[in-house]
Amino acid sequence: MDSVITIGNRRWLILALGVVAQAAQATVINGVAFLIPTLQDDSGFTLAQAGTLAGAPLFGGVLTLVAWGAVADRFGERVALTAGLGIASLAVAAAAATATTSAPILGLLLVVAGAGAVSANAASGRVVVGWFPPAQRGLAMGIRQMSVPLGVAASALAIPPIARDHGIGWALAFPAVVCGVAALACVIGITDPPRPDRAEAARTGALDNPYRGGATLARIHIASILLVIPQYVVWTYALVWLITDRGWDETGAGLVITAAQVLGALGRVAVGAWSDRAGSRLGPLRTVSIVVVASMALLAASASFESPVAVAMLLVASVATSSPNGLAFTAVAEIAGPYWGGRALGIQNTGQFVLAAAVAPTFGALISVVGFPIAFAIAALAPAAAVPVVPKD
Repeated sequence: MDSVITIGNRRWLILALGVVAQAAQATVINGVAFLIPTLQDDSGFTLAQAGTLAGAPLFGGVLTLVAWGAVADRFGERVALTAGLGIASLAVAAAAATATTSAPILGLLLVVAGAGAVSANAASGRVVVGWFPPAQRGLAMGIRQMSVPLGVAASALAIPPIARDHGIGWALAFPAVVCGVAALACVIGITDPPRPDRAEAARTGALDNPYRGGATLARIHIASILLVIPQYVVWTYALVWLITDRGWDETGAGLVITAAQVLGALGRVAVGAWSDRAGSRLGPLRTVSIVVVASMALLAASASFESPVAVAMLLVASVATSSPNGLAFTAVAEIAGPYWGGRALGIQNTGQFVLAAAVAPTFGALISVVGFPIAFAIAALAPAAAVPVVPKD
């Protein structure tokens, strides 16, 4: 009992390490998007081609998310986090060394980096659900999920000016170092949460496949897939929009994106705490989905005019599109249980990453043809479709 109490008192530290791990993976998965202006200006890529490179880490993540979830379920979160972030650090370091000489090698290494980095998506969520009681899980998962916007914010602040002043290779050194530090922190500080032994779990049904009991998990996955589309449209192309359509420089645009991501992080914490008070994850998820539709529609309308309102709506849309993730993750982990949580979160992320990987090249080509306002409006259709898919409690 004393050891359980001691670990319980450390749960906030373990949560902090989960935040660090997830933020580190975001510098790989999402941070490459901030190289798009440099890839266009210095390397002669089209927007669609640069967007494809930006989506390479996402593609790599799609290939390994469920596998990392299985590793976490079988061997524990500490092993999955440390191994995955270590692989990501080494791959991005290699990409940094070759970025300016070979685009195909850069793309391949970014795929490998993404394949390693996504271990944080399955494993760090299991850590939070395992160590926090139900009345605190929404808040704790909101804090854990704020790590992605914070990682994106750090990337937006650091990567564009480094790329502009020192080139793509040095800019990629930033996520390489961050992932390396995170891997070291996890191997030292993460403690796997307790769970019943497999014999007891077999008697209580905890080993049973949760997908066989109904469509709730599948509906959450589908809704989350739809909701990730506007999120990645904003995350991938907001910087490009500010620079190319609004005439901002890289530093000023990076500061706006940083502010947007910080606000988005706080939004995730707020909706997580709200779900704790409401005693529901799915009701707030449905409400937030409606807000996402409205925010993207208003961004599309305001982007059609030369008005500072459009930048304000970008901030609103950044907060709204970031908010659903923590709610969905908490619901999936709670429903799946301790022996299926890693795989269920892996499945959740796989669907999201498939769509997110397609967002960069698809919307890059779309923006080239129809422009940013219409592309933002099209992105609003996905969360509108998600609203009726979210299951009821």
